[in-house]
Amino acid sequence: MVPATWTPGWEVSSDASQFLFLAGAAAAGTAYARSTVAVALLVPVKAFPLAKSRLANVLVPPGRAALARAMATSVLRAGGALPKAVVCDDERVARWAASQGALVIWKPGRGLNAAVTEAVEDLGARGFQRVVVAHGDLPLARSFDEVADFDGVTLVPDRRHLGTNVLCLPTGTSFTFGYGVDSFAFHTEQATLAGLDVRVLTDADLGLDIDTADDLDELRGRPTSLAQHQR
Repeated sequence: MVPATWTPGWEVSSDASQFLFLAGAAAAGTAYARSTVAVALLVPVKAFPLAKSRLANVLVPPGRAALARAMATSVLRAGGALPKAVVCDDERVARWAASQGALVIWKPGRGLNAAVTEAVEDLGARGFQRVVVAHGDLPLARSFDEVADFDGVTLVPDRRHLGTNVLCLPTGTSFTFGYGVDSFAFHTEQATLAGLDVRVLTDADLGLDIDTADDLDELRGRPTSLAQHQR
């Protein structure tokens, strides 16, 4: 049985002050304004063998599982120096996450929205002031630094401007997660209802998530290290 917060062989300090993200903006004629904010990267990850079922007509089950694992690994690496957490309900995913140096937040039977909500609350309790929530199927993710550099809610929509691929928000708010159909519009509305400023970043790399054969075709046309998993 995996406990609620499981980090085998690796302890994460509850003091987030060691993970300060440099945030600020330069204005014309003024000195660079700097502030430090404790930011964490949170990646919700589904059991690899169950992931990417909509690719069943183009990838065999082992290929889908391998692709899901490779993409999630790439997303964690894109976090750079940010402390990383994976919220999941699968023991194999938990072991993989721990092997990547990520904090495992165990949320069995919650569903995506409740699991992410509780994981953000857990990270807030650990002292993090801001959380970047990134899906694990973003093969072209390179960095989340720009996403994290905003006091309100930052939304990175998918390439169709329907889903929410990356979302950064402060902890300790009343924001409601609603991943699913038209989540981009829903999250924009929820940020406003929570009294938070909203910023939308359109990013060609972060905007590509892999759900369908069309997405896979788009990925094949881009330079990536995941080529061996696309067949």
